[in-house]
Amino acid sequence: MEIASVPISSCSKDNQKIYQEWFNYADSDNDGRITGTDAIKFFAMSKLSRPELKQVWAIADSKRQGFLGFREFITAMQMVSLAQAGNEITLDILKTTEDLENLEPPSMEGLKALLNKNKVSTNNCELELNGDSRPQPSPSTPWFASKSIKKAPLTSVTSIIDGLERLYNEKLKPLEVTYRFNDFVSPLLTHSDFDAKPMVMLLGQYSTGKTTFIKHLLGCNFPGAHIGPEPTTDRFVVVMSGPDERSIPGNTIAVNAEMPFNGLTTFGGAFLSKFEGSQMPHPLLEHITFVDTPGVLSGEKQRTQRSYDFTGVISWFAAKCDLILLLFDPHKLDISDEFKRVIASLRGNDDKIRVVLNKADQVDTQQLMRVYGALMWSLGKVLNTPEVVRVYIGSFNDKPVNETAAGPIGKDLFEKEQDNLLADLIDIPKKACDRRINEFVKRARAAKIHAYIISHLKKEMPAMMGKAKAQQRLTDNLEDEFAKIQREFHLPAGDFPSVEQFKEVLNSYSIDKFEKLKPRMIQAVDDMLGYDIPELLKNFRNPYE
Repeated sequence: MEIASVPISSCSKDNQKIYQEWFNYADSDNDGRITGTDAIKFFAMSKLSRPELKQVWAIADSKRQGFLGFREFITAMQMVSLAQAGNEITLDILKTTEDLENLEPPSMEGLKALLNKNKVSTNNCELELNGDSRPQPSPSTPWFASKSIKKAPLTSVTSIIDGLERLYNEKLKPLEVTYRFNDFVSPLLTHSDFDAKPMVMLLGQYSTGKTTFIKHLLGCNFPGAHIGPEPTTDRFVVVMSGPDERSIPGNTIAVNAEMPFNGLTTFGGAFLSKFEGSQMPHPLLEHITFVDTPGVLSGEKQRTQRSYDFTGVISWFAAKCDLILLLFDPHKLDISDEFKRVIASLRGNDDKIRVVLNKADQVDTQQLMRVYGALMWSLGKVLNTPEVVRVYIGSFNDKPVNETAAGPIGKDLFEKEQDNLLADLIDIPKKACDRRINEFVKRARAAKIHAYIISHLKKEMPAMMGKAKAQQRLTDNLEDEFAKIQREFHLPAGDFPSVEQFKEVLNSYSIDKFEKLKPRMIQAVDDMLGYDIPELLKNFRNPYE
């Protein structure tokens, strides 16, 4: 069963040329994006009603980015054309329309005259540039003048993600740097972190079908894929979109500024030698990146220590991923000590976790019922939540379902479960922007609490004598100090970091060197959460709401 990527409207080359000219005209600031203000002016020429245009925008901007790129613009124009022909605008209208490629562009009243006028003014500008009236550059102007560092207002950004990046650099990053948030919790964010595609990570013991699962979704093999009953995947493999099929070494990926993996350099060369990128052109990979992981060890094998911090790497990826799939098969339901540590490292990302009981057609219906019960019992011991985790049951590979074991009821169940999981995956790109906002707000709150902790510990240190003893006392009683901070600033206990992990990092620092509390920085983050982010979302909502 194939997974469909986010639909891309088909359009003839002749129509694409027309839409490109329209897009260039509508894009008033030539940044390759049509925002709500541009859309209201341009779409008004279609003479459709406001509710119809609201639906057109909602479907075209399915990822809720707050703008339309060229592809989304074509989708919008095709829906406008269908609406003008009397069709009802629905999510499936483009899928059900026959000969969509040759659909005539919509009627846009007055657009032809505006385009001709624009051409005349463009030609006049070119004539002036070809003459002697062109302004000469000043001799003092450097060849490579840097961009102005003057802060632009939030209204000048052209997408929600751009707005979040600006807010991070202006308000949140200074707080993180001052209180060393990057050393204790998470590395500083870069442009590539904001620009990255949604990621899905697969975890599980060896031979539970992680690599096969990715191959099944892609419908083909990917570079570096090794499948077998033994532990074949011995490294972290990031499967991503690229112009050609090739494997990229871990060190190369980690230093590439265009990829969001720079933070992995902190795990050292031992890890980077076990990390690689698998690049290939594929429509699904244009929207989602997959992270294939080494099989979690069990039995005698888990006594052999890995050469890098395995759970630390898993925790790093978990914070970046949009979805985490825990794979089990009916014959590997035991959760080893290493697997427990891995699941514990996912703390704080519980909403991203989905459980997949793979290879379920290897047992009959009665056995499957018992296997499911045993799996839920095992998970209940390691997932410390009162809620029941979502478990998908199926056989995610290219082979037909084994009806001899599964029976007709099992086959029907597997197909429904597969459809539900694939629907969950298809929704990831659409929810990516909302997820990015959610993660950003979580990070801002964590950074604020971290600042309170660091400044409190600094305040408890003596001015002159006995600093070493005071630091030891504070470290030993860290849980009590957390409780004091919680009471003083009225903070929720669930937002505080793990005491043991914090203590481990704290031991390598001198508390006396920490910064005191800077209320202005805290206030800036509070203003960002209470005013700037809601204002940003308001600016980039559906312009017809």
